[in-house]
Amino acid sequence: MTKTFIALLRAVNVGGANSVSMKDFVRVLDSLGLTNVKTYIQSGNAIFQGNQKDAAFLSKKISVKLQRSHGFAPEVILLRRDELEAVMKLNPYREANSDPKALHVMFLASTPKNADVSVLENLRKDSEKYSL
Repeated sequence: MTKTFIALLRAVNVGGANSVSMKDFVRVLDSLGLTNVKTYIQSGNAIFQGNQKDAAFLSKKISVKLQRSHGFAPEVILLRRDELEAVMKLNPYREANSDPKALHVMFLASTPKNADVSVLENLRKDSEKYSL
């Protein structure tokens, strides 16, 4: 079954370090049998389709392929389309839809050890209180 994936490369094309053209990135993804590859500016972000079941394994394959072709192995965060859509639906700041550049979301490669999410909850409450 073909799935849609979103690839986020960490720390590429920033300040001249870890440079990879999006044309090269497309070639890397194509070489792995991925299809309908589209990239976004020089961000290191791409959307594509593939039959892979194990996103973590595919993420590693992309990183290794970039290591071989470009000399560095960026962290590759892969999200399935349904995962990204779920994040968008869970947006606690619906009013940000009127100014989407004001809203940012982060994706982590792994769960932080001893994560204190109560800090985030307090920030959310403060933002509602002060209409931030």
